[in-house]
Amino acid sequence: MSDHHDQATVRRARPEDIPALVASSAALFAEDAGTRDATVDINWPLAQGAETFASGLDDPARLTLVAESDGEVVGHLVGTVVDGSAVRPVKIATLRSLYVRPAHRGTLTGARLVAAFLDWAREQGAQLAEVTAYAVNADAIRFYERNGFGPHTLTLGQPL
Repeated sequence: MSDHHDQATVRRARPEDIPALVASSAALFAEDAGTRDATVDINWPLAQGAETFASGLDDPARLTLVAESDGEVVGHLVGTVVDGSAVRPVKIATLRSLYVRPAHRGTLTGARLVAAFLDWAREQGAQLAEVTAYAVNADAIRFYERNGFGPHTLTLGQPL
């Protein structure tokens, strides 16, 4: 792995990044849900991604980041923040989507994306940050634990 991989820069996504965001999201779906969750439509990014990413760029409650290396998008993060409810009156930031291309893993690119998300979440006044990972995705769980997340709730599922 060459040193230039370590220099991926994290920045807010721009309209011209949308095709790369769709590609990054499609790769995430194929690698993660595509191998772990038959209930997910892995064609969603190609069908709906561009429209969803475009509408999110101007949404103050949504953060869309890209990691760029040598002028190429090598990863992304999407996060949202929502106001609490009467039952749970805290503002919650949710890390909805994170992907770093395999060739750029182990370079702290993912950690930099997460750090930028957490900074943004604090700026929004969030008191809790959440992320969901598949229980069988040990690599993702280890990554999130290394980046300060720990078990909070556990969702159990049963195919019907």
